[in-house]
Amino acid sequence: MDISLKRERKPTAARLASQHSGWLMPVSILLGLALWEALARWGGLPVFILPPPELFAHKLAQTLADGTLLRHTLVTLGEVLAGLMLGGNLAVLLGYLLSRSPLAEKLLSPYLVASQAVPVAAVAPLLIIWFPGLLAKVLICALTVFFPVLVNTLVGMRAVPNDLRDLMRSLHATPAQMLRHLELPAALPVLLGGLRIGATLSVIGAVVGEFVSSDRGLGFLINIGRGQYDTALVFVAIFALMVMAMSLYGIVVLLEKRLLKWRNSK
Repeated sequence: MDISLKRERKPTAARLASQHSGWLMPVSILLGLALWEALARWGGLPVFILPPPELFAHKLAQTLADGTLLRHTLVTLGEVLAGLMLGGNLAVLLGYLLSRSPLAEKLLSPYLVASQAVPVAAVAPLLIIWFPGLLAKVLICALTVFFPVLVNTLVGMRAVPNDLRDLMRSLHATPAQMLRHLELPAALPVLLGGLRIGATLSVIGAVVGEFVSSDRGLGFLINIGRGQYDTALVFVAIFALMVMAMSLYGIVVLLEKRLLKWRNSK
């Protein structure tokens, strides 16, 4: 009887916590807006340094009405999605191959680590010179996504228990069957964790590429606002980038809940 009561209390407590946590985000946003308004109104800062929220809202409505924000957002989103798919797929493939061959991992790991020691902003001008137009931005996004997804794929594949591998071998499972039924499901939680990080970093990669050379995209819009001292326009572009990154992160979280439903049902 006591055990059953304890089991009933846990979902109730979790449900109550989730209900209360629903108020945290709106309250946090309202507090941030109030602080922003206070700094803009009484901080003594000029408008080109810190525009007030109403000026930001006016600029947001203006760029939405004339289609400027949507046009540049779609360009950046296309670069982000292409880079995320390219970098993520290559990282998962290479991570799986390296997990099967420790020798290959030892040979390639110095180059992989060294590639991450160089900032993307330093490599971006070279990629802009070597590759034409959109391809350079996609490659910059792919570079930012590649390493975290690769590392998480390696960690996930190496975390598969050897007992389960031996069991699959005793059942004469092929490498493809072992990957599908054991390795991929076992590594999926860690892999999706890396994809969460990669989804947000891909937005940074796209903006870095657009900063270096571009006539479209949200990074280009930020450059325009900076050159004209139109800080409200810069805020609008940054806001669009934040919404994009949060949306991609949320999509990965929903994908994780769907793919890992079997783990939560235990």
